Amino acid sequence: MSRVGVPTRWRQAGVLLLIAFRNLFASRAKTFIVGGIILFGAVLVVVGSSLLESIDSGMRRSIQGSLGGHVQVYNARSKDDLALYGGMMGESDLEPIEDFSRLKRALMAVPNVKAVVPMGIDQAMVSMGNLFDMALARLRDDVRGCAGSCAGVPIVEVRYEAHKEHIRRMAMLLREELRGARAISDERGRDAADRARGWADLGRVNGDAFWDGFDRDPLGSLEFLENRIAPLSLDGAFLFVRYVGTDLDAFQKAFEGTEIVEGTPVPKGQRGILLGKLYAEDWLKLRTARRLDKIKDARDLLHKRIAKDEELQRWVKENQTETRDILLQLDPIRAEEAKYRLRRGLRSEEADLQKLLVQLFATDDRNFDERYKLFYSQLAPLLQLYTAKVGDTITIQAPARSGYMNSVNVKVYGFVQFKGLEKSGLAGIMSLMDIQSFRDLYGFMTAEKAAEIRKIKEAAGARVVSRESAEAELFGSGEVVAAARQTAIDENRLLGAGRGAQRKEDLFARVYSQEEIDSGVAKNAAVILKDPRRMREAMRDIVAAARREGLEVKAVTWQQASGMVGQFVTLARLVLYTAVLIIFAVALVIINNAMVMATLQRVKEIGTMRAIGAQRRFVLIMLMVETVAIGLAFGAAGAALGAAIVWLIGASGGIPATNDQLYFFFSGPSLVPRLGSSSLAVSLAIVLVVSIASGLYPALIAARVSPLEAMQSED
Repeated sequence: MSRVGVPTRWRQAGVLLLIAFRNLFASRAKTFIVGGIILFGAVLVVVGSSLLESIDSGMRRSIQGSLGGHVQVYNARSKDDLALYGGMMGESDLEPIEDFSRLKRALMAVPNVKAVVPMGIDQAMVSMGNLFDMALARLRDDVRGCAGSCAGVPIVEVRYEAHKEHIRRMAMLLREELRGARAISDERGRDAADRARGWADLGRVNGDAFWDGFDRDPLGSLEFLENRIAPLSLDGAFLFVRYVGTDLDAFQKAFEGTEIVEGTPVPKGQRGILLGKLYAEDWLKLRTARRLDKIKDARDLLHKRIAKDEELQRWVKENQTETRDILLQLDPIRAEEAKYRLRRGLRSEEADLQKLLVQLFATDDRNFDERYKLFYSQLAPLLQLYTAKVGDTITIQAPARSGYMNSVNVKVYGFVQFKGLEKSGLAGIMSLMDIQSFRDLYGFMTAEKAAEIRKIKEAAGARVVSRESAEAELFGSGEVVAAARQTAIDENRLLGAGRGAQRKEDLFARVYSQEEIDSGVAKNAAVILKDPRRMREAMRDIVAAARREGLEVKAVTWQQASGMVGQFVTLARLVLYTAVLIIFAVALVIINNAMVMATLQRVKEIGTMRAIGAQRRFVLIMLMVETVAIGLAFGAAGAALGAAIVWLIGASGGIPATNDQLYFFFSGPSLVPRLGSSSLAVSLAIVLVVSIASGLYPALIAARVSPLEAMQSED
């Protein structure tokens, strides 16, 4: 202790700091060059890490809340890896889990497992009908409603006649469309006869004789229109639908982000489908309405303006020129109502409906919101905005495992979306279908199908024979047992009269037990954990539990199961840290060179200090303190600046999601980064390491300078 009571080491530390900061201020150019590089690197680390942590958190919510759960399980014999959102080569080719009930029983015995949900993710073709089909359905309802004769029922008769006139006008427009197609097609092709027959059928429908005789046989006339005319329409082609076949009740309980925005849940244990809301918006919605929605989103979310954006201008132009779908939907009664509403809303005297529609869709930044509201409040109620609506039955087709096409009819109970992912093209387009329909679609044997096959075999007298006795059983032993006689096959006896229609009704009305839902095939299964923090331990327990049940499965995390989508954050973090590494490697070289030059310029000063008693260790620590002081000062300033940038981004509403992929990664319309303590700690730790590493070599050079060498050096 000194006489004033201050320890010598503290006095030495004070002297070191005074000398270090005097030298820093004496060579400001070197200080700010070195400090500027460190500051930029610190800002990059803080901002980049905060953004990546927010994206990682958003993706975790997106994947775990939509399809992934915490852990995914699938058959270990599968050639491909599971890719929930599709891999680089398309869909995953997974070996099925033959009996999901065994897997569920094994996994539910694991203490950390909360729920196990069966899944089969794939895509299929769906036929929704066309505008002609919709118009014919309305006319058929009229015919059924008045038992074939609408005379004497004024309101029904007016509607009936309006619907007839609507069909006739649609047939005229269809003939005009096909006339243009015939002008550019090759009439010598193999389908020339079919096209000629279709053209002749259209000619018949466009004649007066057909409509004069319509009321004499309305059902026969409707059948002709449905079977011969409606298929000629150029719209209504097959669409692809991406879906997950699952236990719908268990799925909605496990994935709390599941939200039915229109309609009702599929009744527990019954067949049905919930169409993805975004899928319906993008593919099933009236194209004009969809373009209006996209313009509104671009204006409200991305702050784009029609006057300055070529894409928005193109959509406005398409709405003005493509009014055909709207005109085809409106029968004479509704067309008159549409004209009245549009003339009042637009304050126009125009009498032509098509010109009124052109006026309505002549939108700009000044009138868009008003016209958008006018369309949805006045015109949309007169239209069917979606090709498929709640309550409709749609036909879904897909190739079975055998290679043949299978089809199932399912009822649309509603539209579904996942909270926070309403506009994500990766998750928002997913539809949910009951797992029994999924098994039928892909040819997996179900108890119901096995029972049906057994009944048919019993009715037909079919039986299984051994290979050894097959020849004798099939061709006989040479003795004539009975004389053959010709007879007709009674299909009604074998298959049951009206069996197809009866089976369809039975399938829609049947309620499956939980045992029936579980006892069948699944492609993979989502596992929800009670404590997600113990995920790795739970995965080991899941594999072990399945093996005890005689099942070989793979258990992967939600991130692995999502394929390239889930690896996005890992890739982005690799890019960030590579950039940071390059920046600080450059900083290390520059700081090292700057400190070496500064050291050589201070040889006399260092020698003088050595001459008056400064030890090598004192000189070494002095130069290290200078380097670390630069690093910490500018590193702290960079971290503070980075924190301010993160706060400003959040205060301004975040980074908008400009496309579907970003909407998914951000788990919403924008990314609002949050500053984490880990980002600041990592930033300061990197700065400290770089500062020490870059200052060590110059400090060692300075420590080796002797007083004699310093006295003999020249200026």
